[in-house]
Amino acid sequence: MGTTEEIIAQTKKWISDVVIGCNLCPFASVPYKKGSIHYAVEYSTDLNSCLQALILECQRLDEDESIETSLLIFPEAFADFEDYLDMVDMAEALMDDQDYEGVYQVASFHPEYRFADAPDNDPANYTNRSVYPMLHLLREDSLEKAIDSHPDAEAIPERNIVFAREKGLAYMKLLRDTCLTAN
Repeated sequence: MGTTEEIIAQTKKWISDVVIGCNLCPFASVPYKKGSIHYAVEYSTDLNSCLQALILECQRLDEDESIETSLLIFPEAFADFEDYLDMVDMAEALMDDQDYEGVYQVASFHPEYRFADAPDNDPANYTNRSVYPMLHLLREDSLEKAIDSHPDAEAIPERNIVFAREKGLAYMKLLRDTCLTAN
């Protein structure tokens, strides 16, 4: 496992080359270029510690309006996708319990991400396959503004699926995997 700086550099390369480079999220470019994305690396493999790190990121967003969005990266935990999904469910419940529902939204990314009913080798899975398991915290009000300003936000997921399938499994995998060489 790399240093915190290496993990963040790899994550930034993934955002730049995959998320922005493939236009998977047309809203990602502005905060990326502005430097308003916060990157937090949580090394613990303890579920409670990881969930506490999520709440700390919510509190960071509460306290610092200059941070548009936060990525909580788990380089040592949740290698198993099913365990990761269980953690995502608990994270969303915890955010609801802490009165963050409607304030922040969680988007999930994982190296083995698999959409429901999709085969593991579907290139479309790579639209959510990151270099590490992570949770992406988005400000709900910013997300709503971005969606409202987009001419066809509802078509983004389908467009991404078509794009990934047209590019193919080998391309999508190589593009993501080369991000792990960033230092």
